[in-house]
Amino acid sequence: MVFRDRRDAGRRLGRALAHLRERHPVVLAIPRGGVVVGREVATALEAPLAVVVPRKLRSPYNPELAIGAVAEDGAVFLDEELSRGLSREYVEQEVAVQRAEIARRIQAYRHGAPLPSLDGRTGIVVDDGIATGATMIAALRAVRARGPGWLVAAVPVAPAESLALLARDADEVVCLSTPPLFHAVGQFYEDFTQVDDDEVVALLQAATGPDASTASP
Repeated sequence: MVFRDRRDAGRRLGRALAHLRERHPVVLAIPRGGVVVGREVATALEAPLAVVVPRKLRSPYNPELAIGAVAEDGAVFLDEELSRGLSREYVEQEVAVQRAEIARRIQAYRHGAPLPSLDGRTGIVVDDGIATGATMIAALRAVRARGPGWLVAAVPVAPAESLALLARDADEVVCLSTPPLFHAVGQFYEDFTQVDDDEVVALLQAATGPDASTASP
């Protein structure tokens, strides 16, 4: 399965999540590309849209490869296999860099506000795809701390082995495509243009439904 762009992927993902509409979910998108997908999902489900801001920890040998991730609250998730052999100094430095970027993005996208409390509601964490799964795991753990009654991980595309890891942190995993040959998320999009901060902010401002921080169940 190849998607035209993130909006196409979001519309398809929204249809796959239609069974959750009556639960009045909150969509929590991972910036930046996941916000484009999440906007379409939120529209389809008539749900509020918010952002959850994890950051991947980059391999020193391949910046696109995640050796782990940092959650909003600063908690660190490391992939034992991918991080094996790396110096403690490198990992600590990379964690510090990504914590600083998390703080910058929370200020830019949420004006410094905390994640909304879900208080028993259904939370749907959305990204434009996952590779190792580290970033999604960090996001799920941050959202779990906000008290959802049901927690869903939803992506258009991912390798099967990464999806299996998500089952430990999500109550439900929804993925449209699990291709056997997976190199990078972008290979499954005709248009995988980089998303900038301005687009993220504009999508959040235009999101369907009430603000997630004040929405009532």
